[in-house]
Amino acid sequence: MSNWIDVAARDAVPADDVIGVEAAGRDIALYDVEGALYATDNLCTHGRARMCDGFLEGHEIECPLHQGRFDMRDGKALCAPLTENLRCYPVRVEGGRVWLAVE
Repeated sequence: MSNWIDVAARDAVPADDVIGVEAAGRDIALYDVEGALYATDNLCTHGRARMCDGFLEGHEIECPLHQGRFDMRDGKALCAPLTENLRCYPVRVEGGRVWLAVE
C-alpha cells in the first residue's frame, strides 16, 4: 500500500532541471522535463552519487560520478557502468503541491 506524501511546491522544481527532496526518510530526485514531473531514488545504483547533482539532458540523467545514464521516466540504466535501474515513484500535482507515492 502506498501513501501520498507532499514533498514540494510545484514552482520549486525548475523547468528542465532536477532537485533533491525527502519523502518518508528516502532521498528522492524530482525532475521537471518539458513540464512533466518524474521522481526516482536520488542515489545512483552504481556509485552512490546524488542524481540531483548530475546532468539532465532530455529524459536522461547522467550520474556525476561515473557518467552512467538513466532514463528518469522509468529508471532504466542506459549504459555502462550501470547494471541496476533506479527506483521510480508515482507523482501527482494538487493545489500547487507535488505529491509522491511511497511504500
